[in-house]
Amino acid sequence: MPGCFHVSADEAVREAEEALGLGVPGVMLFGLPLEKDALGTGAYAEEGVVQDAVRALKSALPELVVITDVCLCEYTDHGHCGVIVNEDVDNDASLELIAKTALSHAQAGADIVAPSDMMDGRVGVIRSVLDENGLPTVPIISYAAKYASAFTGPFRVAADSTPQFGDRRGYQMDPANAREALLEMELDVEEGADILMVKPALAYLDILARARAEFKLPLAAYNVSGEYVMVKAAARNGWLDEERVVLESLIGIKRAGADIIMTYHAKDAARWLTGGGVG
Repeated sequence: MPGCFHVSADEAVREAEEALGLGVPGVMLFGLPLEKDALGTGAYAEEGVVQDAVRALKSALPELVVITDVCLCEYTDHGHCGVIVNEDVDNDASLELIAKTALSHAQAGADIVAPSDMMDGRVGVIRSVLDENGLPTVPIISYAAKYASAFTGPFRVAADSTPQFGDRRGYQMDPANAREALLEMELDVEEGADILMVKPALAYLDILARARAEFKLPLAAYNVSGEYVMVKAAARNGWLDEERVVLESLIGIKRAGADIIMTYHAKDAARWLTGGGVG
Protein backbone atom coordinates (compact mmCIF):
# COMPACT_ATOMS: atom_id res chain seq x y z
CA MET A 1 0.00 0.00 0.00
CA PRO A 2 1.37 3.46 -0.81
CA GLY A 3 2.98 5.11 2.20
CA CYS A 4 2.78 1.93 4.31
CA PHE A 5 5.74 -0.33 5.08
CA HIS A 6 6.74 -3.34 7.16
CA VAL A 7 9.02 -2.03 9.91
CA SER A 8 11.33 -3.46 12.58
CA ALA A 9 10.95 -2.54 16.25
CA ASP A 10 13.52 0.27 16.06
CA GLU A 11 11.94 1.66 12.90
CA ALA A 12 8.53 1.46 14.60
CA VAL A 13 9.87 3.74 17.33
CA ARG A 14 10.95 6.31 14.75
CA GLU A 15 7.59 6.12 12.95
CA ALA A 16 5.69 6.44 16.22
CA GLU A 17 7.84 9.35 17.37
CA GLU A 18 6.99 11.21 14.16
CA ALA A 19 3.30 10.43 14.52
CA LEU A 20 3.27 11.52 18.15
CA GLY A 21 4.98 14.77 17.19
CA LEU A 22 2.19 15.42 14.70
CA GLY A 23 -0.45 14.95 17.38
CA VAL A 24 -1.38 11.31 16.76
CA PRO A 25 -1.72 9.95 20.31
CA GLY A 26 -1.47 6.22 19.70
CA VAL A 27 -0.57 3.36 17.39
CA MET A 28 -1.92 -0.14 16.76
CA LEU A 29 0.58 -2.93 16.19
CA PHE A 30 0.22 -5.92 13.87
CA GLY A 31 2.92 -8.57 13.78
CA LEU A 32 4.67 -10.39 10.92
CA PRO A 33 6.67 -13.36 12.27
CA LEU A 34 9.65 -14.88 10.52
CA GLU A 35 7.93 -18.27 10.54
CA LYS A 36 4.32 -19.41 10.69
CA ASP A 37 2.80 -22.66 11.93
CA ALA A 38 -0.58 -24.29 12.44
CA LEU A 39 -1.02 -22.95 15.98
CA GLY A 40 0.32 -19.43 15.40
CA THR A 41 2.93 -19.79 18.13
CA GLY A 42 4.63 -16.54 17.12
CA ALA A 43 1.56 -14.66 18.31
CA TYR A 44 2.18 -15.44 21.98
CA ALA A 45 5.96 -15.91 22.01
CA GLU A 46 7.64 -13.93 24.79
CA GLU A 47 10.15 -12.53 22.28
CA GLY A 48 7.60 -12.21 19.48
CA VAL A 49 7.68 -9.31 17.04
CA VAL A 50 4.77 -7.46 18.66
CA GLN A 51 6.03 -8.09 22.18
CA ASP A 52 9.48 -6.72 21.25
CA ALA A 53 7.94 -3.71 19.52
CA VAL A 54 5.72 -2.94 22.53
CA ARG A 55 8.71 -2.94 24.86
CA ALA A 56 10.71 -0.72 22.51
CA LEU A 57 7.87 1.77 22.05
CA LYS A 58 6.96 2.05 25.73
CA SER A 59 10.63 2.45 26.68
CA ALA A 60 11.26 5.22 24.16
CA LEU A 61 7.82 6.90 24.17
CA PRO A 62 6.06 6.17 27.46
CA GLU A 63 3.33 8.72 26.71
CA LEU A 64 2.35 6.95 23.46
CA VAL A 65 -0.78 4.81 23.66
CA VAL A 66 0.19 1.38 22.33
CA ILE A 67 -2.67 -0.85 21.19
CA THR A 68 -2.04 -4.38 19.96
CA ASP A 69 -4.15 -6.36 17.53
CA VAL A 70 -4.84 -9.77 19.06
CA CYS A 71 -5.39 -12.48 16.47
CA LEU A 72 -3.69 -15.57 15.06
CA CYS A 73 -4.20 -15.06 11.32
CA GLU A 74 -0.86 -13.33 10.70
CA TYR A 75 0.94 -16.16 12.53
CA THR A 76 -0.79 -19.29 11.20
CA ASP A 77 0.37 -21.07 8.08
CA HIS A 78 -3.26 -21.56 7.04
CA GLY A 79 -4.21 -17.89 7.41
CA HIS A 80 -7.25 -18.39 9.62
CA CYS A 81 -7.85 -16.59 12.91
CA GLY A 82 -7.99 -19.69 15.07
CA VAL A 83 -7.12 -23.36 15.47
CA ILE A 84 -8.13 -25.71 12.65
CA VAL A 85 -9.86 -28.94 13.65
CA ASN A 86 -11.28 -31.20 10.92
CA GLU A 87 -10.72 -28.48 8.31
CA ASP A 88 -12.77 -25.93 10.24
CA VAL A 89 -11.94 -23.19 12.74
CA ASP A 90 -12.63 -24.51 16.23
CA ASN A 91 -13.92 -21.61 18.30
CA ASP A 92 -13.33 -23.05 21.76
CA ALA A 93 -9.90 -24.48 20.95
CA SER A 94 -8.85 -21.04 19.71
CA LEU A 95 -9.84 -19.10 22.83
CA GLU A 96 -6.94 -20.28 24.99
CA LEU A 97 -4.34 -19.21 22.42
CA ILE A 98 -6.03 -15.88 21.76
CA ALA A 99 -6.16 -15.10 25.49
CA LYS A 100 -2.53 -16.20 25.80
CA THR A 101 -1.62 -13.75 23.05
CA ALA A 102 -3.47 -10.88 24.74
CA LEU A 103 -1.75 -11.64 28.05
CA SER A 104 1.70 -11.68 26.44
CA HIS A 105 1.03 -8.27 24.87
CA ALA A 106 -0.17 -6.80 28.13
CA GLN A 107 2.78 -8.22 30.07
CA ALA A 108 5.11 -6.65 27.50
CA GLY A 109 3.55 -3.28 28.30
CA ALA A 110 0.69 -2.78 25.85
CA ASP A 111 -1.75 -0.13 27.05
CA ILE A 112 -4.76 -1.72 25.33
CA VAL A 113 -5.39 -5.10 23.70
CA ALA A 114 -7.74 -5.40 20.74
CA PRO A 115 -8.99 -8.91 19.86
CA SER A 116 -9.99 -9.07 16.18
CA ASP A 117 -10.49 -12.81 15.73
CA MET A 118 -14.30 -12.79 16.14
CA MET A 119 -14.36 -16.03 18.14
CA ASP A 120 -17.40 -16.22 20.39
CA GLY A 121 -16.56 -15.55 24.04
CA ARG A 122 -13.05 -14.24 23.51
CA VAL A 123 -13.60 -10.94 25.36
CA GLY A 124 -14.71 -12.74 28.50
CA VAL A 125 -11.80 -15.18 28.39
CA ILE A 126 -9.27 -12.39 27.82
CA ARG A 127 -10.75 -10.33 30.64
CA SER A 128 -10.51 -13.26 33.03
CA VAL A 129 -6.92 -14.07 32.06
CA LEU A 130 -5.80 -10.45 32.40
CA ASP A 131 -7.51 -10.12 35.79
CA GLU A 132 -6.05 -13.39 37.06
CA ASN A 133 -2.55 -12.22 36.11
CA GLY A 134 -2.70 -8.87 37.90
CA LEU A 135 -3.67 -6.76 34.87
CA PRO A 136 -7.25 -5.73 35.65
CA THR A 137 -6.79 -2.17 34.37
CA VAL A 138 -5.68 -3.11 30.83
CA PRO A 139 -8.65 -2.18 28.62
CA ILE A 140 -10.03 -4.31 25.80
CA ILE A 141 -11.07 -2.86 22.46
CA SER A 142 -13.35 -5.47 20.98
CA TYR A 143 -13.70 -5.73 17.21
CA ALA A 144 -17.35 -6.32 18.05
CA ALA A 145 -18.72 -5.73 14.54
CA LYS A 146 -16.07 -7.03 12.15
CA TYR A 147 -17.44 -7.83 8.73
CA ALA A 148 -16.16 -10.38 6.19
CA SER A 149 -15.28 -7.54 3.87
CA ALA A 150 -13.51 -7.24 0.54
CA PHE A 151 -12.27 -3.85 1.74
CA THR A 152 -9.64 -5.55 3.92
CA GLY A 153 -8.02 -7.30 0.93
CA PRO A 154 -4.89 -5.10 0.68
CA PHE A 155 -4.07 -5.71 4.35
CA ARG A 156 -4.40 -9.49 3.94
CA VAL A 157 -1.90 -9.37 1.10
CA ALA A 158 0.49 -7.09 3.03
CA ALA A 159 0.32 -9.34 6.10
CA ASP A 160 0.42 -12.57 4.07
CA SER A 161 -2.65 -13.69 6.00
CA THR A 162 -5.05 -14.65 3.21
CA PRO A 163 -6.72 -17.98 4.17
CA GLN A 164 -5.16 -20.93 2.36
CA PHE A 165 -8.56 -22.59 2.10
CA GLY A 166 -12.14 -21.41 2.54
CA ASP A 167 -12.72 -17.92 3.87
CA ARG A 168 -13.64 -16.12 7.11
CA ARG A 169 -17.36 -15.82 6.57
CA GLY A 170 -17.95 -18.57 9.12
CA TYR A 171 -16.81 -16.33 11.98
CA GLN A 172 -16.86 -12.79 10.60
CA MET A 173 -20.11 -11.00 9.90
CA ASP A 174 -22.28 -11.02 6.78
CA PRO A 175 -22.23 -7.51 5.22
CA ALA A 176 -26.00 -7.71 4.75
CA ASN A 177 -26.67 -8.25 8.46
CA ALA A 178 -27.07 -5.17 10.64
CA ARG A 179 -29.02 -6.59 13.58
CA GLU A 180 -26.35 -9.16 14.38
CA ALA A 181 -23.82 -6.36 14.89
CA LEU A 182 -25.81 -4.94 17.78
CA LEU A 183 -26.18 -8.41 19.30
CA GLU A 184 -22.44 -9.04 19.05
CA MET A 185 -21.74 -5.68 20.68
CA GLU A 186 -24.17 -6.38 23.50
CA LEU A 187 -22.52 -9.74 24.19
CA ASP A 188 -19.06 -8.15 24.24
CA VAL A 189 -20.24 -5.45 26.66
CA GLU A 190 -21.55 -8.18 28.96
CA GLU A 191 -18.18 -9.97 28.75
CA GLY A 192 -16.23 -6.88 29.80
CA ALA A 193 -15.26 -4.95 26.67
CA ASP A 194 -14.20 -1.38 27.38
CA ILE A 195 -14.40 -0.04 23.80
CA LEU A 196 -16.38 -1.38 20.83
CA MET A 197 -15.02 -1.40 17.28
CA VAL A 198 -16.75 -1.31 13.89
CA LYS A 199 -14.66 -2.58 10.95
CA PRO A 200 -14.65 -1.48 8.15
CA ALA A 201 -15.75 2.10 8.73
CA LEU A 202 -17.00 3.85 5.61
CA ALA A 203 -19.21 1.06 4.27
CA TYR A 204 -20.69 0.54 7.74
CA LEU A 205 -21.44 4.05 9.00
CA ASP A 206 -25.03 2.97 9.64
CA ILE A 207 -23.76 0.29 12.04
CA LEU A 208 -21.61 2.87 13.80
CA ALA A 209 -24.56 5.27 14.14
CA ARG A 210 -26.82 2.52 15.47
CA ALA A 211 -24.16 1.50 17.99
CA ARG A 212 -23.78 5.12 19.10
CA ALA A 213 -27.52 5.29 19.82
CA GLU A 214 -27.51 1.96 21.65
CA PHE A 215 -24.33 1.86 23.75
CA LYS A 216 -22.61 4.22 26.19
CA LEU A 217 -19.11 2.75 25.78
CA PRO A 218 -16.56 4.57 23.60
CA LEU A 219 -16.73 3.53 19.96
CA ALA A 220 -13.82 2.95 17.59
CA ALA A 221 -13.98 2.70 13.81
CA TYR A 222 -11.32 1.15 11.58
CA ASN A 223 -10.84 2.99 8.26
CA VAL A 224 -9.41 -0.10 6.56
CA SER A 225 -6.81 -0.75 3.86
CA GLY A 226 -9.21 -0.97 0.92
CA GLU A 227 -10.81 2.33 1.85
CA TYR A 228 -7.34 3.84 2.06
CA VAL A 229 -5.98 2.56 -1.25
CA MET A 230 -9.06 3.61 -3.23
CA VAL A 231 -8.47 7.22 -2.22
CA LYS A 232 -4.75 6.96 -2.90
CA ALA A 233 -5.27 5.45 -6.36
CA ALA A 234 -7.87 8.01 -7.37
CA ALA A 235 -5.71 10.87 -6.12
CA ARG A 236 -2.70 9.59 -8.05
CA ASN A 237 -4.82 9.59 -11.20
CA GLY A 238 -5.94 13.15 -10.55
CA TRP A 239 -9.56 12.10 -10.12
CA LEU A 240 -10.09 13.72 -6.73
CA ASP A 241 -8.55 16.05 -4.16
CA GLU A 242 -6.89 13.68 -1.67
CA GLU A 243 -6.79 16.09 1.27
CA ARG A 244 -10.43 17.11 0.98
CA VAL A 245 -11.67 13.55 0.45
CA VAL A 246 -9.66 12.12 3.36
CA LEU A 247 -10.75 14.82 5.80
CA GLU A 248 -14.36 14.59 4.61
CA SER A 249 -14.28 10.81 5.10
CA LEU A 250 -12.82 11.09 8.59
CA ILE A 251 -15.39 13.74 9.49
CA GLY A 252 -18.11 11.37 8.28
CA ILE A 253 -16.79 8.59 10.52
CA LYS A 254 -16.66 10.97 13.45
CA ARG A 255 -20.13 12.32 12.70
CA ALA A 256 -21.54 8.79 12.66
CA GLY A 257 -20.40 8.36 16.27
CA ALA A 258 -16.75 7.26 16.44
CA ASP A 259 -14.76 8.41 19.45
CA ILE A 260 -11.58 6.77 18.09
CA ILE A 261 -10.60 6.41 14.42
CA MET A 262 -7.98 3.92 13.26
CA THR A 263 -6.71 5.04 9.86
CA TYR A 264 -3.73 4.68 7.55
CA HIS A 265 -4.24 8.36 6.72
CA ALA A 266 -3.35 9.38 10.30
CA LYS A 267 -0.05 11.19 9.71
CA ASP A 268 -1.20 12.97 6.56
CA ALA A 269 -4.48 13.97 8.19
CA ALA A 270 -2.61 15.34 11.21
CA ARG A 271 -0.41 17.42 8.90
CA TRP A 272 -3.38 18.75 6.97
CA LEU A 273 -5.23 19.65 10.15
CA THR A 274 -2.23 21.63 11.38
CA GLY A 275 -1.38 23.14 8.00
CA GLY A 276 1.75 21.09 7.48
CA GLY A 277 0.97 19.47 4.12
CA VAL A 278 1.66 15.88 3.07
CA GLY A 279 4.89 14.22 4.22
